Amino acid sequence: MSDSPISMTKPPEGYADWLADLKGRIHAAQQRATLAVNRELVLLYWQIGRDILARQAEQGWGAKVIERLAHDLRTAFPAMKGFSPRNLKYMRAFAEAWPDADFVQQAAAQLPWGHNLVLLDRLNSPEERRWYLAKAIEHNWSRNVLNIQIETGLLARSGVAVTNFEARLPKPQSDLARESLKDPYRFDFLGLTDEAQERAIENALVKHVTEFLLELGAGFAFVGRQVLLNVGGDEFFIDLLFYHLKLRCYVVIELKGGKFKPEHLGQLGFYLTAVDRQVKSEQDNPTIGLLLCKSKNKVVAEYALGDKTQPMGIAEYKLLESLPAELQTSLPSIEQIERELTGGGISTEDDSE
Repeated sequence: MSDSPISMTKPPEGYADWLADLKGRIHAAQQRATLAVNRELVLLYWQIGRDILARQAEQGWGAKVIERLAHDLRTAFPAMKGFSPRNLKYMRAFAEAWPDADFVQQAAAQLPWGHNLVLLDRLNSPEERRWYLAKAIEHNWSRNVLNIQIETGLLARSGVAVTNFEARLPKPQSDLARESLKDPYRFDFLGLTDEAQERAIENALVKHVTEFLLELGAGFAFVGRQVLLNVGGDEFFIDLLFYHLKLRCYVVIELKGGKFKPEHLGQLGFYLTAVDRQVKSEQDNPTIGLLLCKSKNKVVAEYALGDKTQPMGIAEYKLLESLPAELQTSLPSIEQIERELTGGGISTEDDSE
């Protein structure tokens, strides 16, 4: 079959740029349409749940009314999913969890229904639900990634690393820097036990950099490992170098296979000075250092940071052996995480039937 005349004809000047622009606008319109459909669906479910709550409270309707309602709605709308008794009970729980209509419209309706079910199923505290909901919106987490963050206790680990950021960085950068670090970091996806050596951990983190970036959190971009620094003719190598897009600074990460020692900060400080002088540009903020160790004495870490003039943080990392058995088996595989990160997106499909 021969090529059509159109495919053989050279497009006019400027056509390629115009086509690329059109594709971008069409894609953006598709995303807005998907978001609009999702928003309307979540708001509809909230309104149904609110009505069920109100009628059960005011008129004393029992639980069996949900079975009847599910049957009648399915009969009236046979092509529409989401009217199972189970999902109607979720609607009631959703309305009970979020009684504020304004909050539902402005926040909860930005997430797909499946994400909202994860928040209902996995969390009991309204404060925890609000925090994970906000993070899921901010970072566009897929449902699986949201599950992972809840499984590994992201809220409890965020912003608790020992740092000197408050004294060494101006606000609001110091607050953002503190919230960007965790303690401990979960490296269970590496499949390594506590006996693993520093270089083995480093190699595995680079091999699985997708999962490592997910654990580090939003904003981190991988620059390189064993990054060479030539200082006065001597060669030095940084374990891992990142750039934080929101903080607009380089982040040096050093791995230590044992317990934290104050002298570790001397080496880290040397690397920060070298990166500031050789790598960072005038537009970049001062480089931040993160020392990751298997364990630390918090008081010793605070003392060690007390006289340091460069912004640094100290946190622990946990390998496979440190996780409870039930958590090890419930965490998704590396392949699942990679699929979520590369193919994840907003879905309005209801799988709660």
